[in-house]
Amino acid sequence: MKANSKPKKSTEALVMGAILTALVVVLQYLGSFIHLGPFSISLVLLPIVIGAATCSTKISTWLGFIFGVVVLAMDASAFLAISVPGTVITVLAKGILCGLAAGLVYNLVKKKSINVATVLAAVVCPIVNTGVFFLGCRLFFFETIKQWGLAEGFESGIEYMFIGLAGANFLVEFATNLLLSPIIVRLLRIRNKSKK
Repeated sequence: MKANSKPKKSTEALVMGAILTALVVVLQYLGSFIHLGPFSISLVLLPIVIGAATCSTKISTWLGFIFGVVVLAMDASAFLAISVPGTVITVLAKGILCGLAAGLVYNLVKKKSINVATVLAAVVCPIVNTGVFFLGCRLFFFETIKQWGLAEGFESGIEYMFIGLAGANFLVEFATNLLLSPIIVRLLRIRNKSKK
């Protein structure tokens, strides 16, 4: 009986990963219609954290990569016009690294408390996503960002990055992730226990 449990769990994780992959694509597509400032809100961080907590770090990293690919295809035209390599690097890195960070943090803490591990993964994911975005903006697009900021009435490119580009978006993403990810993961765990 025990010999079959590992393949069964692996299959369940792959199925869940496939469902979460589809959810990433759908949520990013729907999120592209919800804007605060010039950028869409990344509701996709929810399935990335859920993947970290219910599947594995590999799955959450994969989900981050898919997030990056979808953003490149749908929501990166302003940056692609400035630098294609800079945009590809920034967008893929922020997606991959937020998924990887969520998975690593969850795995580090889950033995002490699954609930705390989920909350910490939900905190880390948007912070890494936005932090890598800022780093990419500073490395590849800063001169253009300064011009955008001046046109919007900001005194500096840094101020525009923090307030104009990501401020409200980050706060909404952070709050949504922090509130919903632990609830969804808990509901999935309750469902899985009731199936056994």
